[in-house]
Amino acid sequence: MLLGVFIWFNGVGRELAFIPALLVIIYFLLVSVIDIEHRLIIHPLSMFGAALGFVIGFSLHGIESTLLGGITGFITMMILYLLGRIFVVWLARIRNRSLIEDALGFGDVILGGVLGLFLGFPGIFISIVLAILSAGVASLIYILVMLLRREYQSNLTIPYGPFLVLGAFILLFLRNYLRFFGG
Repeated sequence: MLLGVFIWFNGVGRELAFIPALLVIIYFLLVSVIDIEHRLIIHPLSMFGAALGFVIGFSLHGIESTLLGGITGFITMMILYLLGRIFVVWLARIRNRSLIEDALGFGDVILGGVLGLFLGFPGIFISIVLAILSAGVASLIYILVMLLRREYQSNLTIPYGPFLVLGAFILLFLRNYLRFFGG
């Protein structure tokens, strides 16, 4: 509800009306909550996000930037997914253990493409960097808290979707407040 009030007064600059902005917020919240609770980014939600992202991206950036953003987001996240997979296989071999959970799920790859549609090109790159940085900070805090509580276990994972969503949220809704992004 607070986010609804926020976008009522702020929106996405003057480019996006209240109802489309509210749909984006609801989509972002659904993706985040489901990923946190179930470690999944479900395909029907991704398909809805792709349709919404295409419409929003087209209205904000035009067709070329929107499609290029979607392709770039998907390919970038696919590269990170494959690098994470290689790392996990390598780590399992070094430790003589069975394969542990993947570093990223394929739903995160699809989400990268969907968010690329929302943000266009080159906005998706900034969003992914923000996601990586925010996930790194959150992971560091989590590790420190677990160490202080003497409950640390290696190979614990965190859902990555909420951090991808956070990067996109910052670019869509907070860019006017951040001098770095030309606000």
